[in-house]
Amino acid sequence: MKLTIAWIGRTKEPAIQSLTDEYLKRLRRFADVQGKALKDESAVLKLCGRSAHPARHALVLLDGRGKQLSSEEFAQFLGNHQDRNPLPLLFAVGPADGFSAEIRREANLLLSLGKMTVAHELARVVLLEQLYRVFTILKGHPYHLGHSS
Repeated sequence: MKLTIAWIGRTKEPAIQSLTDEYLKRLRRFADVQGKALKDESAVLKLCGRSAHPARHALVLLDGRGKQLSSEEFAQFLGNHQDRNPLPLLFAVGPADGFSAEIRREANLLLSLGKMTVAHELARVVLLEQLYRVFTILKGHPYHLGHSS
């Protein structure tokens, strides 16, 4: 499976970059994954190929108004996508003020990490950890077993 995790803006905190790098490394055990810092929303749309036909990626946006999934439901979504859709997934974390209505309409899925507001750089790390957890669930790895509630 191919995944791209993109975020808008430069990383300001070294700790966030360190965690980003760590989870990208862990994810590479399970998938062809890359992380990308992008300038703005139009760069996200260009990367996912929305102007090209057919599109080059299925787009998942992190959005506070999006669908909330448990880790198991997120694993089911990713597993179903892997089985049924040949397009690579592009997960995008927006800027501090969120995504515009225009790009949200282009998304295949709006995904919320929960009802609490989380700083966008921290949301990226939570997304990466959840993607790692999802792959451990799909592969039957024990990582998830000691952390589930």
